[in-house]
Amino acid sequence: MTDATTFQTEWLALCQQLADQLKDTSVMRWLGRIVPELSPNEDLNLWAPSDCICELVEKRYAETIRSLWLAKRPTAKVCVQVRSTAPVATVAPAPSPAISIQPPQEKEQQPLRPSATGEDLYSVFLDKEHTFQSFVVGDSNRFAYEAAKKIAEEETVSFNPLYFHAGVGLGKTHLMHAIAWRIKELYPEKTVLYLSSEQFFQRFIKGLQSKEMDSFKELFRNVDVLLIDDIQFIVGKHQTQEEFFHTFNNLISRGKKIILSADSAPMELHGIEERLRTRLAQGLVVDIHPASYELRLSILREKMQAMNTELDDSVLDFLARSITSNVRELEGALKRLVAHVELLGGTITPDSARILLKDILHMTERQVKAPDIIQAVADFYRLTLKDLRSTRRDRAIVRPRQLAMYLTKQLTPMALPDIANFFERDHTTVIHAIKTIEEYLKRDKQLSREKDMLIEQLREVK
Repeated sequence: MTDATTFQTEWLALCQQLADQLKDTSVMRWLGRIVPELSPNEDLNLWAPSDCICELVEKRYAETIRSLWLAKRPTAKVCVQVRSTAPVATVAPAPSPAISIQPPQEKEQQPLRPSATGEDLYSVFLDKEHTFQSFVVGDSNRFAYEAAKKIAEEETVSFNPLYFHAGVGLGKTHLMHAIAWRIKELYPEKTVLYLSSEQFFQRFIKGLQSKEMDSFKELFRNVDVLLIDDIQFIVGKHQTQEEFFHTFNNLISRGKKIILSADSAPMELHGIEERLRTRLAQGLVVDIHPASYELRLSILREKMQAMNTELDDSVLDFLARSITSNVRELEGALKRLVAHVELLGGTITPDSARILLKDILHMTERQVKAPDIIQAVADFYRLTLKDLRSTRRDRAIVRPRQLAMYLTKQLTPMALPDIANFFERDHTTVIHAIKTIEEYLKRDKQLSREKDMLIEQLREVK
């Protein structure tokens, strides 16, 4: 059996070979946080300090490590696992100056704050629930999720800043918190500052009033990562906008990361100087779209599991179809139903849910109705309502008609038979139309853009 010293030498050589083969200078950083273990049958167990490191090593390096390890031991196995379940290592090599194989000490999660001489000038608590693990991914937010993970996990990225824009309750803040937590997990030595635009503004005013602008500048310009939420509230204030512009330029010029969010794209922000608008748009601008029915349903199931409770699928279906525009509102509705069951007992049905949530549903139902949708689609494609309800099979009419049915299913609580009656069709035709549009949306970018434009238009109308 291989002894500890030989194993250590072989492991370090494998790490170096991996780095050379992949031409990846960050190999030592990540494998330096792995505890390697050799089993009696010469399987290689790699123990990671967290799910995040485990996922990263498995994704980036595991396949090549297996190839290198199996070259000498064809029947052996290589497994990457989280350290919390690790047994006592059969062979545990000692630390080496070439690569540290000792795991970092467990630390209680702390608020992320920039350090300053004497005392913290500002500290912001992040929501511990807002992590990548708890973010439910679907077609509408997948690009934003992947961009967030990349800027959090990679030391250098091809885009900077990262700019999210979306309506209320679609996950902007969740992703920004997740980025901050992930960076602190992977790069504990980096200084991360997250705050809202209101907090940035308050800190700026305090600096002006106390004549401590040098402290303000030191705080914001000596961070490795700056995250500011809802910057639309900064851009209308000239002095604040001016200071933000200089802070932005200072950090970007030194290769520091900036992540921002707003309710609109840079080109649509009002009261913003052109030079700042250009800076904001120079990185990666990501639009987070409203959640689809499937994503809303997945979110409800994920939250229900986190709350260790259970509601009937018919109730979840009712919620997913009834509350369509705001995920935060959707979660609030679920919590209200769960609290009702825990406090008063009984069983929740779609009918009782409608009564318990009548205030939320009243607001939601006013937003988009089937007549709004069919009229919007007709106007968008320059058709008439008679065309969309007719039996004509022209492609120029069939696709918009199917899209109107799809949007009615996505944006209203109407059941399939009701949608069928509204469009003067049978429910199998509606099912076919919805499935057809879902398939086209996966590969037809133009149709996807048109769908998003219609949804945005319908939201604005209401």
